[in-house]
Formats: sequence, structure tokens, C-alpha cells
Amino acid sequence: MTGRRRNRSTFLPRLLTRPVRARALTTGALVACVSLATGCGVVPGVTGGSGDDDPITVMTWAPENTDTTNKPGMPAFARSYARWVNSQGGLNGRELKVLTCNDQNDSVAAARCARRAIEEEVVAVVGSYSQHADSFLPALESAGIPYIGGYGITNNEFTSPLSYPVNGGQPALLAGLGRALADSCGPVTLIRPDTIAGDQLPPLLNSGLTAGDHEPAGDQRAAEDATAYDGHAQLALQRATADPARQGCVVPALGDRTGTFMDSFRRAREDYPEVRTATVLGSVDQTTINASGGASGPYEGSYVIGWYPQASDKRWDAMKDVIKKEAFGDNRIDPADAGVQTTWIAYTVFKQVVESLGDGEVSADKLADTLDSGLKVTTGGLTPTLRWESQAELAAAGFPRMVNAHVTQQVVRDGRLVAARKGFTDVTQTLRAADLV
Repeated sequence: MTGRRRNRSTFLPRLLTRPVRARALTTGALVACVSLATGCGVVPGVTGGSGDDDPITVMTWAPENTDTTNKPGMPAFARSYARWVNSQGGLNGRELKVLTCNDQNDSVAAARCARRAIEEEVVAVVGSYSQHADSFLPALESAGIPYIGGYGITNNEFTSPLSYPVNGGQPALLAGLGRALADSCGPVTLIRPDTIAGDQLPPLLNSGLTAGDHEPAGDQRAAEDATAYDGHAQLALQRATADPARQGCVVPALGDRTGTFMDSFRRAREDYPEVRTATVLGSVDQTTINASGGASGPYEGSYVIGWYPQASDKRWDAMKDVIKKEAFGDNRIDPADAGVQTTWIAYTVFKQVVESLGDGEVSADKLADTLDSGLKVTTGGLTPTLRWESQAELAAAGFPRMVNAHVTQQVVRDGRLVAARKGFTDVTQTLRAADLV
């Protein structure tokens, strides 16, 4: 691993204590991999793109075939993107090689994906999803591999100096949703996973609510792999109707299990017709709305906060063209899925960074140096112009790597997910005022 980047000096003080033991364990694991090369999936001759004619090798990972949240469209789209780029002549004339890994929603599997990325000497991990940043980010940091365009499911993605997020993740979504609900809802109840990642959601939602002079939301924990949520739905409805003078709102934020909750909610809602629902993109998309009954389903009238324009926006046409040409018929790839959209934007960033290097070396070091130097990246209007600076505006709030705190407000109207207001809403100030300690 000679030539790899050492840990960066841009760590905030609290990050200086990131466990050295984790790095030692990673190093030990790599030694074991070297002695058992075939078991670790090493591909002889792959150098990640350091040579002029070598492929530029990256990795995309996400959970697949698990009992909880799954994002199979992200690695599937990454492979389609590579086929499309290579059919166009590659990146600066060089082949793009995409490796994929199933993180299985498991910390051990996530760490294994990171070890494989290091063994394969990828130059970046691009457009990925994992709830286990604690398991993979220390390894990537030790090897100097940038993590470009994570899904933003953990706060660690907004603190690591080698993370380059393209959206505001869960913090921006929940803050934006809280701000929207503050003006239109009575009592608010949040239904969220009883997990470490789920523990981060209440203060984020409350940051938006309190910014709008609204009382904090009721917090209901739920198993993220439950097959029914009848009791949770009944309790949430009771809380939402505690004040008969104000229409309450229920906010399910259970990832793939949001649909399961809404099945229970629809049955229990018959006695509480005035209660509205609201959620964040990723928990609900157009496919989910269609499957639940469209205009007659439980999502009708729901507020939905997303990172990007709605899927019908023409700014997604370039991504849809890639899907049509290289992934037609692959039902894992849904252009309305926020994971697929994030992977598209992440690879858009990666492509621009590589092209900015011209005919020079493409390595993890070069990519990170270029991103840290203030390179401005455009995404066709799907996000504001992205630029990662050493001290972002949200560093004081605990999100030093967050450079895009913009969200979109959408609503389900006549069974369709449409824009509730034009353009983006910047929740930077809301997050800065949040009490996230």
C-alpha cells in the first residue's frame, strides 16, 4: 500500500481521537488477506488506475437480499454506468472498471467490503449506501480512499475528511421536513427504527419543528424488520389526535419498512380521518405510492421531503438515457429511487474530477487532492454546484463535510408525487441552530 494517503490534517479536534486500534485491526486484516489472496478476491494486475493504460477501478456497495433496507439498484446502476461510459470511450480514454459489494446491512460485511476495496486498490468508493460507517470509514481513511457520494444515512459521512457527500443526507431531510410540518401540523409523532442510526433522527426532525416554533415530536421506536406495526400505528394516531383543535401528523421513517407501517396505519386510520402523514424520500417513492393504491392509498396528501427534483423532472433525462441504453429491463434500477439518483450524481462528480486531471495519474491521492482544492462540480441542476472546502459552513453544527443542505418539498397529489414548491429550500441555518449534542 505504498503511496497511499496518510490521515488528513483537516480532522476536527474530536476526530483526532478516531481509534488507532481500528486501523491496526484493518492492517492486520490486510496482512491476513495478503497471505490468503484468493480468499480475499484479489485480482492480479489491477492497480486502480495508476498506470496510463490501466483501467480506472472504483467500487460501489449497498445492501441486497436482506430482511431490512435494500438498495440493489445502486450497484446495478453503477455497472450500467460503467458500460455506458466505456461505450463512449471511457474516462479520458481509459476503461472504467466498477466493482460491487453487498454490505448486507451488517457491520462485519461492511468492513469486508472496505477491505476488498483496499485490496483491489480502487481509487474511490462511489455512490454507495451503508448504515455502518464506523466499520468502513476508518479503513478507507487509513488507505486514503475517498468516499464519494454516500447516501448520507449516518452522521459519520459528514465528518470524515475523506467523505465527499453530494446531498445533505438524513440531517437535511429531517430538518427540512420538520420545518415544513411546523407550519401545517398539530402534534407530530415520529416512527423510527430502534437502531443507532434511528437514534439520530428525532433531534434532526425537532430542529426543523423548533425553528418553526413548534413543540418537539413524539418519538416512537420500532423494530426495523417487523412484519406489522398495528400497535405503533394505533399509538401514533392517538398521539396525533391528542389536541382536537389541531390536525396532527404522523411521520414514518422506517426505510423499506415504511410501506409495512402504512399498511397497519391504513387499517387503524379509519377512526382518525383527519391525521396526515409525512415522510422523507427513500422511505417513499412513486413506485411505493402506486403499489399502495395511488390516489386512494394512505399516502394521498402526504408531504415528502427529498434531496433532488421529482423523478419526472427533465433534469433526470440523461440518467434515464443511460438506464434505457444499458439497463433496459433490469427491474432493480428504478429512476425514481433516491439511491439510484444518488449513484448517478456521485458518478457525475467522479467523472468530472477524473476529466479535470487530463492525461495525468488517476489515483486515490489525486482525486482527494483535487476535490480538496476547491474544484467546483455541476450536476445539471440536480443539486447546487458542489464544492468541498476544508471548513464547511456547517462545521460548528457537527457536519464539516456537508456542502449541500438543500432539499425539495414534494406532496402526493392525485396519486402522483409532485413539487409542493419550486426550487430548493436551504436548511443550513436550521441545522446550525439544531441541538444535536
